Amino acid sequence: MAQKQAQRRGLLIILSSPSGAGKSTLAKRLRAWDSDISFSVSATTRKPRPGEVDGQDYHFVSVDLFKHDVADGEMLEHAHVFGNFYGSPKGPVQHAINDGQDVLFDIDWQGAQQITNSDLGKHTLSIFLLPPSITELRRRLENRAQDDDETIQRRMQKSWDEISHWGSYDHVLINEDLDETEENLKTIIKATRLRRLQQPSLIDHARTLQQEFEELS
Repeated sequence: MAQKQAQRRGLLIILSSPSGAGKSTLAKRLRAWDSDISFSVSATTRKPRPGEVDGQDYHFVSVDLFKHDVADGEMLEHAHVFGNFYGSPKGPVQHAINDGQDVLFDIDWQGAQQITNSDLGKHTLSIFLLPPSITELRRRLENRAQDDDETIQRRMQKSWDEISHWGSYDHVLINEDLDETEENLKTIIKATRLRRLQQPSLIDHARTLQQEFEELS
């Protein structure tokens, strides 16, 4: 399915959407489709919850260490949420893409913008998922049966704020049919893996062709 690791650089795949647009389901399907795709493990300053494993669910770090990494440019993106810091460490992502592994980010538009503007931004592939309609988006949130009406209304407002930034992404898909959207995501990823920038081995191949041409001339 994927090219050999030595033949390509990995991608930073950014997947964003409003809550209820199917992002989490599609992210899981992409990982099941190709083992070369893995989730980015975020760093956080909050305490571990029962059952959470350091390095697997999150990298649990101190506030001082987190701020130090931000100052040193070691966080691709970061945010302060409900009194805690969250961010994406640069080191593991750099290592992954050098090995031909794609890293999947489930983040909002602000995090996407930070990553796109980072020094690894040239390897990013950003995709935004739109719901087929606002009515359908609300129906999906209500069908979860997890929130009261007031909470759903807050989620709807936040969702609209997120939707308003769809134009800053490389690709935008309307997730009307989950299976069709999944296939479109796969097509986009496979095509982007073939970008010249993602294939460092092309340089050696071009040199070999040049040498062969000169020998035959």
